[in-house]
Amino acid sequence: MIRTAICDDEAKTRAYLSSLIQAQPCPCEIVEYASAKDCLADQREMDLLFLDIELNPGGSGTDGMALARKLRERELSVQPVIIFVTGYEQYVFDAFDVGAFQYLMKPLDERKFAWVFARAAEQILGARKRPQRVRTLMFRFANTNKAVPVDSIYYIESSNHKIVLHMKDGEFACYAKIRDLECELQDQFFRIHKGYLVNLSYVSGYGKAEVTLMNGEKLLLSKYKYQDFVKAYLRFLKQGAGL
Repeated sequence: MIRTAICDDEAKTRAYLSSLIQAQPCPCEIVEYASAKDCLADQREMDLLFLDIELNPGGSGTDGMALARKLRERELSVQPVIIFVTGYEQYVFDAFDVGAFQYLMKPLDERKFAWVFARAAEQILGARKRPQRVRTLMFRFANTNKAVPVDSIYYIESSNHKIVLHMKDGEFACYAKIRDLECELQDQFFRIHKGYLVNLSYVSGYGKAEVTLMNGEKLLLSKYKYQDFVKAYLRFLKQGAGL
């Protein structure tokens, strides 16, 4: 059973999407939301979210893209696979910024919908079957070895011949070379500046001069690193979405 949500401010569109989902061979539990506010208020976990970008923000000030960012910032045991459904092509690159799986244009092509749904379902069900292995790094400081889960690190900072790990539960400083960690972690981290190695999993947005993390911190992005960072980040999102 795939826990599926539809967030669209048009009742006809929600009903149509629901009928398409029910026509697929994979059984789904479907819940509908008429606004971003309703979706955020519901604490139930979802596996798959069909999301309209052009939501009427109403009094909440939250459209579909903002809703996606808020969901990515949450500490969820399961992050939903997000499929945007919209009539506007100009948002396609913004969709990658929030780790969208796919981008479907209105009016919907039902054959493409079925194909995208099948791929999303395959990814969701496959993730449930895979054993979850915790990747760790070993650091030595003050004659003590410390194992640090990679997924607990927001970013690594180089400071005075040491590194500082900025993690979910605080900071940890030790002696190591940031360039060695950059090489070891290049599949998940990117060096956005000579002093910062960022976990791409926790990037919530970026501009020409800074990167914003899901914990709200903003880090300086070197102008010389900008283009390579964007390429690496989009590639990382595509790999995570199975594209």
